Amino acid sequence: MDIGDTPDLVVVGHAVRDLVPDGWRLGGTVTFAAVQAHRLGLSVGVVTRAGSDFDAQAELPFARVLRGASDATTSFENVYAGGHRQQHIRAQAARIETGDVPEAWRAAPVVLLGPVFGEIEPGFAALFSEASLVGVSVQGWLRAADAEGRVLHTPWAGDPFWSDCDVLFASDEDLADGADELAHWTADVPIVVMTESSRGAHVCVRGAWRRMDAFPETEVDATGAGDTFATAFLIRLHETGDVDQAARFGAAAASLSVSGVGASAIPSRAEVEDRLRRYPEVALR
Repeated sequence: MDIGDTPDLVVVGHAVRDLVPDGWRLGGTVTFAAVQAHRLGLSVGVVTRAGSDFDAQAELPFARVLRGASDATTSFENVYAGGHRQQHIRAQAARIETGDVPEAWRAAPVVLLGPVFGEIEPGFAALFSEASLVGVSVQGWLRAADAEGRVLHTPWAGDPFWSDCDVLFASDEDLADGADELAHWTADVPIVVMTESSRGAHVCVRGAWRRMDAFPETEVDATGAGDTFATAFLIRLHETGDVDQAARFGAAAASLSVSGVGASAIPSRAEVEDRLRRYPEVALR
């Protein structure tokens, strides 16, 4: 795909080095979203920032990756103590600017803004065409760090990062101020999706909440499941215009993704459709 072409899906955010005992693993919303879109048959554009020591294009060879300059690459490490996980940020890349997005990419049919640690400014969604279906993942806007780099959940106090978006994705773990944050989002965003890991998800369409259970699966690694859900949801919503179908499609994709480590189990379209046929009872109600 040439830079002048318009991708089917554009995802914006930092590609991440997730530090693990034997080295590092590629992470971040852009990774899981790009892989899921590719496996569903879409062309993908990735807008990110990373250090010169990190070749995001080589890591995502099927996508067109635009890597802006940065002195560092965003890196996280999970530290386990007493059976609890504490995430630390070890390095952070430069912020992504609106100028990093090529003009042709601003007309992409589907867009996902997926910051991991505040690297996208509020109002970024306004950059894209009115015809684009723009989703925003809240996680990266609701994070802070203490002096030791421990990642903390924090309420948002700035200008609305969700302005001009069509779908907002959050998880129950993202909420530091629960009801107040949800009230702002549901008042301003047409569709709000709240995932609850293995318990399923809630979907709010113009103020009306509905719930669905999760598809059954043996969990190996839940990392990136929310990003997989969001990507598959947006793609199916763009294809059908139907929130019910989008929610089932996203939940089926997410359930399959947790059956392997990292992005290894992110499913193809055939795998998602097979799961939908096998579990017709899993639906919004």
